[in-house]
Amino acid sequence: MNNAQSALKMAAGFFLAIALITIAVVMFINAQDATKSAQSNFSSIQEELDQTQFTVYDNTTVSGSQVVNALRKFQDKNEFGVQVVTGKNPTGSWYFKTVNTTVPVGSTGYGSITGTTPTGTLANALNEAVNDYINPSGKFKAQIVKDNSNVIRGIIFIQN
Repeated sequence: MNNAQSALKMAAGFFLAIALITIAVVMFINAQDATKSAQSNFSSIQEELDQTQFTVYDNTTVSGSQVVNALRKFQDKNEFGVQVVTGKNPTGSWYFKTVNTTVPVGSTGYGSITGTTPTGTLANALNEAVNDYINPSGKFKAQIVKDNSNVIRGIIFIQN
């Protein structure tokens, strides 16, 4: 009888161990799914926050000093360009990258970064003697340029 009790205890322990391992695996899989979901949510929140830095410039009127601040703010952003059209430079200058706005919105290539070298420099934007000068008290209409994938690729500032 002693051997039978030992065998039953051992079998019960074995089944208990298997049950605990099964519970741990199920919890791990559920936790893994929850982690993936949380990462996905975090990525979407991060993308939204990344886009909010541009909402200030979405069809608004800003001052010339805000335009210069935008140039400073976005100068290190990859695959991004800023165009500034002033009263002295009606064709405008592109800063950092040149963005294709020559085709209609929604057409293939609209909002894409072109291989053209940008024409404006931050130094010229601050130099009153050149056509690229941005008057700090001037008023500029701002608009965002998005490519066909709905990614913001640039901002255009046009002096009023």
